[in-house]
Amino acid sequence: MAILDVFKKKEDKTPEEKPKAPKKEKVSVEKEVKPVEKIEKKEVKPKEKKSKGIYYDILKSPHVTEKASDLAENNQYVFKVWPRAHKLEIGKAVKDLYGVDVTAVRIINIPKKAKRVGKSQGFKKGYKKAIVSLKKGQKIEIVSR
Repeated sequence: MAILDVFKKKEDKTPEEKPKAPKKEKVSVEKEVKPVEKIEKKEVKPKEKKSKGIYYDILKSPHVTEKASDLAENNQYVFKVWPRAHKLEIGKAVKDLYGVDVTAVRIINIPKKAKRVGKSQGFKKGYKKAIVSLKKGQKIEIVSR
């Protein structure tokens, strides 16, 4: 019957008392007036800029076409961008890479297109492009490959 003994109440043993923490006595503290010391200013180093590698990941390449060259006359430039990039990231990337002020960003998703060569079928890859508008008087030098 050793198994059933597990369920019996054990009244014989008294729980061990926890040792009480010593009581802290209140100590009166006299207020002493200390002269104010001059705090020396530490040299603050300017924050290092983030590496521009992340911006090269966001902007894949400039999109050079006839329509893009027409838009360049109106201070609008076209870039192929990372598919998961949003307008704020794209604007910040253009600002930091090219040192210009971005006024607006428009995004266009180009879907994949079905292509067929003989009997074989496939798809032309889709991409995302962004049209970035700049402040008047600013330009970006884009060199085509």
